[in-house]
Amino acid sequence: MNGIRTAASSAENVSDHTQPSNSSSDVEKDPLPSDGLEPTRSGSLYFSSTISLPREILLVTVVCCAQLTTQAGLGQVLGILKIIADDFDIHSPGEESWLIAAYSLTVGSFILISGRLGDVFGYKKMLIIGYLWYSLWSLVCGLSVYRGSFMFTFARALQGIGPSILLPNGLAVLGASYPSGHRKNMVFSLFGACAPGGCILGAALAGVFAEFAWWPWTFFVFSIGLLILAILAIYVVPAIPPYKDPKTLTFKELIVETDIIAGMAGVTGLILINVAWNQAPIAGWTTPYVYVLLILGFLVLSAFLYVEFYQSKHPLLPLHVLNSNVGFVLTCMAFGWGCFGIWSYYVWIFCSRVLELSPLLVIAWFSPVVVAGAVAAVCTGLVLGRIGPAWTMLVAMSAFLTGSALFAFRPTEQIYWAQMFLCTIITPWGMDMSFPAATLILSDSVPRQHQGVAASLVNTVVNYSISLALGFAGTAEVYLSRGTSTKEDLEHGYRVALYLGVGLAGLGWLTSITFLAKTSMSRRRTKD
Repeated sequence: MNGIRTAASSAENVSDHTQPSNSSSDVEKDPLPSDGLEPTRSGSLYFSSTISLPREILLVTVVCCAQLTTQAGLGQVLGILKIIADDFDIHSPGEESWLIAAYSLTVGSFILISGRLGDVFGYKKMLIIGYLWYSLWSLVCGLSVYRGSFMFTFARALQGIGPSILLPNGLAVLGASYPSGHRKNMVFSLFGACAPGGCILGAALAGVFAEFAWWPWTFFVFSIGLLILAILAIYVVPAIPPYKDPKTLTFKELIVETDIIAGMAGVTGLILINVAWNQAPIAGWTTPYVYVLLILGFLVLSAFLYVEFYQSKHPLLPLHVLNSNVGFVLTCMAFGWGCFGIWSYYVWIFCSRVLELSPLLVIAWFSPVVVAGAVAAVCTGLVLGRIGPAWTMLVAMSAFLTGSALFAFRPTEQIYWAQMFLCTIITPWGMDMSFPAATLILSDSVPRQHQGVAASLVNTVVNYSISLALGFAGTAEVYLSRGTSTKEDLEHGYRVALYLGVGLAGLGWLTSITFLAKTSMSRRRTKD
């Protein structure tokens, strides 16, 4: 890969300068064996050029299922949250949010090192391991009905490690299999399009099993499906060789190459900060261990950043990627997807508990996001090369802001076809425009052998923001609510959280405006 050469960048000619220094020295570090695949300018080889269309469709399907099943894992609990909470005798809003946040916490935190493990040990191998791990702990989630809520929350946290392995390595497979251009834009857009559909699919299956059988069957069937995907990945996903054979490395060299010590420090810091924010609504900020965890988390994360920037020979956060444009994009993603986490959780429980809709009816209310997400993904793939990343981010942040505001200010007794329907049509455009744009920018900003690192950065921001924002919203709900004794009090607390989501989306929108202005000024200077 020769820097950011996406159609998005070339069409806008945005050269201020998102291109990292992938010069001839980087080209020489791309020693993939010749097997008749299409060569690129750098001498790299692309798998997508030699396979038949049916094989390509199957490959993209298996890889996109990484995103589909990740969001299904979120939706399968969100859809029947009240049923699970009642079964485990959970009544505190803070404890309930952990059933969602524990999963997103590990998804967002462990992605940081999973991408690098794929760079070193191979993306295909890590993808298969991810599906198998996800399958195992989904089974344990179902079985935890016999052990209680603590076991379920613990299993949900470990279940989230599966997607944390799948997401960066699935995206890395696509990034290493396709050259920059329209085809790559489309497959990345399809990957992002699976997010809303996956969430609704997971919630729908959970609702059906809860209604007509027993809710643990949601996880049992899900586990079987993930096992099938692991088997398919063995035969469908190409074995893209790592840039160094791990068998030739000593144990010490392997530690240095994977940057595992710094990576675990980063994971620890992220987990401590997230646990503090999500535990605060339950225990309160005056409880010593809550703010101690927060302080320790920031200290450990600071140590991680110091080691990454000044000590690591192969950092998980390569400095040549972290330019100003990438910073703007990731900041937009953090605000936008944090808003989405609040929107999806609080809109769902608002419909369930304030409007008192059944799980299947709530799913029906949310179902337009599947169609809207698919349309948004196709449109993004078609126009990304024409409007460029800055305009794409502005449209995405506008969709997050508009969609979240429509529900936050929606009158309680208003009919579905007014603001609720509109927000389910508009919000998916935020997801399915921001995700492929950010992923393409990062994918094309690193050499082919480091696609896992690029995918890790985007997915860490997306999934960690969801979990952290739920902690912020839970804190706001608890401290600014009027209690939960009446439906009106419950509604007030939910709206407080939703207003916070609107605020996050607003910050994302302002960041995207700044990014667009910076890009425009840079383009004008380049022309002059």
